[in-house]
Amino acid sequence: MLKDKVAIVTGGTRGIGRAIVLALAKQGAKIAFNYLKSDAQAKDVAKEAEALGAEALSYKFDVRDFKAAKDFVGKAKEHFGTLDILVNNAGIIKDKALMLMEESDWHEVIDTDLTGYFNLARACITGFLKQKSGTIVNITSVSGITGAARQVNYSAAKAGIIGLTKSLAKEVAAYNIRVNAVAPGFIDTEMVQTLKQEQIEQLKTLIPKAEFGTPQDVAHAVLFLLSDDADYITGQVLRVDGGMVMS
Repeated sequence: MLKDKVAIVTGGTRGIGRAIVLALAKQGAKIAFNYLKSDAQAKDVAKEAEALGAEALSYKFDVRDFKAAKDFVGKAKEHFGTLDILVNNAGIIKDKALMLMEESDWHEVIDTDLTGYFNLARACITGFLKQKSGTIVNITSVSGITGAARQVNYSAAKAGIIGLTKSLAKEVAAYNIRVNAVAPGFIDTEMVQTLKQEQIEQLKTLIPKAEFGTPQDVAHAVLFLLSDDADYITGQVLRVDGGMVMS
């Protein structure tokens, strides 16, 4: 599906990001992904991608750093010769009730989960405009659609990603560039696995499918939006949530 396409994925070593990297690898893409913490995890993901027949490069930097994001994109283009895809995925959570939330809790989440997306999109968009092609998928959340208690920072960032997606889609559609978002609901990642069993069962009652999704469910939605099958789709938010949020 994506043979010889070159993709950038942020936050590519764990959970949804890792699943996206490996899904792209299975479809023949060449991948540059970033990470922030574990060198060992990055090496493991790169090896897994290579075992699937893909070339994968990892870069360690903080997506909040505008210059580092620009350098990352430049190095990926220099190595692969081109760039076709951006998947903005890197994010953090610092959940607290607003009355207990520190200024740093707000800024760290906004700067990573929203400004980080701007940094990578800004670094990629000039090249996309020049070549008159490119596809961007931003990972947001159902929290950005409905809001979530104790997540005013995260929900604000994820809602901002939806606004960024729609605005940029309108801005660049005439240049054959598509911009969409995927909004996961409760996905079985490390974050969810820290919950107590009774909490998990309670959360499942909110989901019509009565189960959590998998990182692969999100990766499959990303693949669809990146594919030629989605050529007439831009500015959209695809919810992957088992029916939890319906409009």
